[in-house]
Amino acid sequence: MGFNRPSKIQETALPMMLADPPQNLIAQSQSGTGKTAAFVLAMLSRVNGAEKFPQCLCLAPTYELAVQTGRVVEKMGKLCVNIRVTYAVRGNRIPRGSKIEEQIIIGTPGTVLDWCFKLRLLDVKKICVFVLDEADVMIDTQGFLDQSFRIQRALPQDCQMLLFSATFEDAVLQFAKQIIPDPNIIKLRREEMTLTNIRQYYFLCENKEDKYKALCNIYGSITVGQAIIFCQTRRNAKWLSLELTQDGHEVSVLSGELTVEQRAAVIQRFRDGKEKVLITTNVCARGIDVKQVTIVVNFSLPTNQLQNPDFETYLHRIGRTGRFGKKGLAFNMVERHNLPQYLNAVDGGD
Repeated sequence: MGFNRPSKIQETALPMMLADPPQNLIAQSQSGTGKTAAFVLAMLSRVNGAEKFPQCLCLAPTYELAVQTGRVVEKMGKLCVNIRVTYAVRGNRIPRGSKIEEQIIIGTPGTVLDWCFKLRLLDVKKICVFVLDEADVMIDTQGFLDQSFRIQRALPQDCQMLLFSATFEDAVLQFAKQIIPDPNIIKLRREEMTLTNIRQYYFLCENKEDKYKALCNIYGSITVGQAIIFCQTRRNAKWLSLELTQDGHEVSVLSGELTVEQRAAVIQRFRDGKEKVLITTNVCARGIDVKQVTIVVNFSLPTNQLQNPDFETYLHRIGRTGRFGKKGLAFNMVERHNLPQYLNAVDGGD
């Protein structure tokens, strides 16, 4: 698969995850550092291919991330005899009363909850590894927190529990310690939290039309590799895609109103290089790994519900490039009237 040495998170976490007896783990790991490969190895090491029932359960906050993780399982486990994976995601309908024979289940919390307790498709008492990925996203998503707790409480006491998060705000760490009993904790030092391999630039603009001109000026560079352009709203994403298309550029759009099937098709076309530029909202900010992406453009910088700068989402967005230590570029379009707001936030120690 191209690995020739472990990343820092793999080097630190793998001995704990593969230890006998199993150990629980809470780990901070930024995008593109190889954490998925690490916990997939842990799952594959615990699975018994001769047993035809679910033994490992992995929760992800989005459909796209669940499918991406599953692909890593399939690739890393292709020489593991009789080990299979299935997806507990919206759209994958399994009749009530069926029994799942795949050993590894990867899904989103709501669907996993239905499979476990409403449809009773699996026996949670037989799960030996529980992985909760992108925990910082889980606590920001309506309902995911409670659903994750309900699933965790039903697991057996000897189940190995692994939690990963890109950021460790107080709320995230509190959630992690509540859901993972007696954990080892791997936390990045402050100086390790900077994405030094991603060079970041900003363009000072007057309005969205001015932003569009700046974007067109760098478009020649964008099409050298592949790029993701982030907008804060679906409306802006749609407007930008229409403008670029009318100017003769070929782009694809991914936003929350698309069906699961449509979203999967857009991502696959982008992975295959059929479109070089993907315009998206925050639905694509976390977890999506397309190695060819060399540039990220923040057409709108991310803000939270109070319209304050959202630093965690910003880190996740620019982390779509510079995967596994490679070089990447991030271009930020900043409207002049918003500049004092961002500067004050940074000066405030955030």
